[in-house]
Amino acid sequence: MFKNKLGFGLMRLPQTDENDWASVDMEETVKMIDYFMEKGLTHFDTAYSYHHGNSEKAFKEAVVQKYPRDAYTVSDKMPVWLVKENADYQKFFDEQLERCGVDFFDLYFLHALDEKGYTDSVEFGGFEFLKKIKAEGKAKSIGFSYHAAADFLDQILENHPEVDYVLLQINYADWESEAVESRRCYEAAVKHNVSVLVMEPIKGGSLANVPADAEKLFKEYHPDMSAASWAIRFAASLENVVCVLSGMSNFEQMADNVSYMENFTPLNDEEREIIRKVTAIINENTAIPCTACNYCLKDCPKNIPIPKYFSLYNNQKQFGLTFLQIAYYTDLINSRGKPADCIECGKCEKLCPQHILIINDLKEVASVFETAMKESSE
Repeated sequence: MFKNKLGFGLMRLPQTDENDWASVDMEETVKMIDYFMEKGLTHFDTAYSYHHGNSEKAFKEAVVQKYPRDAYTVSDKMPVWLVKENADYQKFFDEQLERCGVDFFDLYFLHALDEKGYTDSVEFGGFEFLKKIKAEGKAKSIGFSYHAAADFLDQILENHPEVDYVLLQINYADWESEAVESRRCYEAAVKHNVSVLVMEPIKGGSLANVPADAEKLFKEYHPDMSAASWAIRFAASLENVVCVLSGMSNFEQMADNVSYMENFTPLNDEEREIIRKVTAIINENTAIPCTACNYCLKDCPKNIPIPKYFSLYNNQKQFGLTFLQIAYYTDLINSRGKPADCIECGKCEKLCPQHILIINDLKEVASVFETAMKESSE
């Protein structure tokens, strides 16, 4: 199915309004997709919720309406958190086929399974639905994306040998993470002979902007290669990984990724040792392991742009608190909810794949930036 190990994840498409996730910049998106296809890369990944449904529509406009069906492959995902009864699976699936403009998906996932998502999927017949659409030819392969502990993944794969693929969060910063368990999840898939697709290889973009000491190690070995290239090549070098999905937000990111993945070369031993050293540096500098997946924004009653605040906080931890960071923080609180507006409902923490203690971290963000703003005005 996969002609190349790089897939285009349509989760972080360019936007016409950075504060409106639904505002896909189609002109830039078309330019990126045309370049991707021109270079012989062919796999796209979308989901019901990405860009509030506009990711699937963008795929239809930029790919389906321009290229023959055998020129590309596409994976999509069932929004299991919206399923309340068995009939919902067919309803959402038919809507996705229509949005994407295709008659079948090459690969179809149950989206973002954790323990509750799995329990609900078993109760409502999610895995039976996967087998049904595969038998009908509406999905050539089936699987699920996963955001929980490795032991539970092992149990799911034991219970469902019909699964062809699993989509896992794998990057070098999370490889030994006790919260994400990238390595152990990967090993569970290998144990059950299930091929792996990778999401968050650059950890929401954070591994594209590593600390200066880490950047120095990369540049000394490969002066012309980006930090992002090391992250994607790490994931792609794993033997059981068939495709690494990268969510690219502009043409520059696309051109960079294609430059080293068009003719992919796995990491050698020296490069693996450099990544080990870089991981240690990053772990010393990253305060909040947010990947900006935006799941936490779905039900926030105070409209708090949590990933943006966490990104600012991590940046000031790594590079010091600058005037521009304070200015950006000021702009955010003038247009969206403040960190201090949090009512501690806990909805965001239940949705967070990284298991971040968001409520406490928002308090810390508020303390640092509100103090800085007060001092700057005195």
